[in-house]
Amino acid sequence: MSKLDQFIDKCKHHHLKITPQRIVIFKSLMNSKEHPSAEMIHKKVKKEFPSISLDTVCRTLTIFTEIGIVHTAEGHGDPKRFDPNLEPHHHFYCLGCGRLTDFYSETLDQVKIPDEIKQRFNIVHKRLVLNGYCEKCIKK
Repeated sequence: MSKLDQFIDKCKHHHLKITPQRIVIFKSLMNSKEHPSAEMIHKKVKKEFPSISLDTVCRTLTIFTEIGIVHTAEGHGDPKRFDPNLEPHHHFYCLGCGRLTDFYSETLDQVKIPDEIKQRFNIVHKRLVLNGYCEKCIKK
């Protein structure tokens, strides 16, 4: 089943109308090589739907997050960014250029959540964020 088919099934399951705008927003997310912000998605979607508002894109991305189509990426004072990669993975955030990079580690996937955290919170998923400087910023 394609990602678009999965998207359509998830929308139907949540009684969410499948509009051309939502499909274009979803495709824009899936085609992104980064963790785009709503503004970045809006710029891409406006090419196909010139009258679409940033507010519509923001509300759509919020709905997509609520029903599990995308995750929000960890913020660092920047605009909220969205992560279409729902597979278990972690992030490296560059403090220099602000780039957010996915990485995979079975070891980090197995990190045990402390009991005091499990008692206080309902953990839905876990993802580790490493902060530092990427190779490009180190060379500067």
